[in-house]
Amino acid sequence: MTTEHGTDHRVDTDVVVCGSGVAGLAAACALGRLGLKVTLSDKRPTQPSVWKGEVLQPGSLDSLHAWGALGHLEARQAVRLSRLVARTADGEELMAMDFAALGGERPWMLAHGYSTILECMAESLGPTVSLRRGVLVKGLSTDAGGRISGVRAMMDGTAVDIRARLVVAADGMSSRLRKLVGINAEPVAYDHRLLSFELPGPLPVGDEVSAYVTDRGLVMVYPLPDARIRVYVQVRADELRKAGPAELRRWCEGLVDQVPALNPIAKLLEENLERRQLLPVWRYRAPSLVRPGIVLLGEAAHVVHPLAAQGMNTSIDEAEGLAARLAAVDFADGAAVDRALRGYENDRMNKIQAVHTMSHNAARMMTSTSRGGRAIGRRLMRGTARSSRLSYLTTYNMSGLGMRPLGRFDRLVQLGVMPDLRARSFAPPRSPGHRTGSGTQVCRDNGQKD
Repeated sequence: MTTEHGTDHRVDTDVVVCGSGVAGLAAACALGRLGLKVTLSDKRPTQPSVWKGEVLQPGSLDSLHAWGALGHLEARQAVRLSRLVARTADGEELMAMDFAALGGERPWMLAHGYSTILECMAESLGPTVSLRRGVLVKGLSTDAGGRISGVRAMMDGTAVDIRARLVVAADGMSSRLRKLVGINAEPVAYDHRLLSFELPGPLPVGDEVSAYVTDRGLVMVYPLPDARIRVYVQVRADELRKAGPAELRRWCEGLVDQVPALNPIAKLLEENLERRQLLPVWRYRAPSLVRPGIVLLGEAAHVVHPLAAQGMNTSIDEAEGLAARLAAVDFADGAAVDRALRGYENDRMNKIQAVHTMSHNAARMMTSTSRGGRAIGRRLMRGTARSSRLSYLTTYNMSGLGMRPLGRFDRLVQLGVMPDLRARSFAPPRSPGHRTGSGTQVCRDNGQKD
């Protein structure tokens, strides 16, 4: 590592970002655009290949465009997905989120491999950002007043002192930095996992995410670039433990029997059973996001079920919101930086709650394996599909362009208990698909509140 102080292994920077996943890269992109000197560090020498985090919602695309990452993704043949459709096991449509209805410049989701998304973001880092890999953070530094002033780390067996006016903890769900500052979080595991497959070949429908609500839970299918197909199957934690080839084939046959809509890709699935990854599924929210001199971002702060594809997108939105709060701050004034951090926390906590509620409700609807749970979930989805207002709002909330949480009246409409009397007078936002500020825009509902 190069240093500014000869051989004392010290680096001075405005911001040190710990973790180079989507949250860390987004923070480095957004803060670097302010002209700040940013040191982006990661303990891993290289990025591991993980089959997750592959769908970007419309609300993230403006930020990626501004940073230059969107152009890199499109040059590498990222797939545009116009709809997210919930279907029965035999393919009947229960509810569709049509992002074209949102209008705006980019009314679609974008899909690419997680590693490629990270690479494209890394290629977009500004000239004031340096990315340093193989840096293992061991502790935090503090000034005379107890404010965090950087991190102590190891690189290539050498102790390194990185002094910074702001530390961004983007080091994932098991965040060491979160623990070091005494912010406790208790992850809650869902009672299922997701088994991920990558199949070679095109899908009959190439521009949608298909989520099948089945007796076994969720099965999700969508296309990736280079004629690849991603398949997620909900499984019990021990469902395929130590399964041999014959048992895997029987399992695959049973899956296709349970989900007839998979018949067009059944042969591909059987041929690629050995290429799979098992992903645990968690949720949690940290009770606080900041301490003097440090802020938590991305999965260091909160985790949601991946079904709603909100993880990467909230991380990108959080980075933009943090940069907006810090844009006019004198970084030489630690007290001013900390005031901005508290303002950021006040901005984010309600938004995080709303995203968690939406994601958890969607997960319960789609993943329940009880007869009652499946029946209620399908009833809610069909009720949403019958109301153009609720269809729009659900799509809008999922898109990351803003949030209008559904209330008690909306739930009664979804269940079919009441007609949607508000549908006739409902008006979407003045500028559909447009994101203002840090991503919050509330749909007008004619002044009525639940």
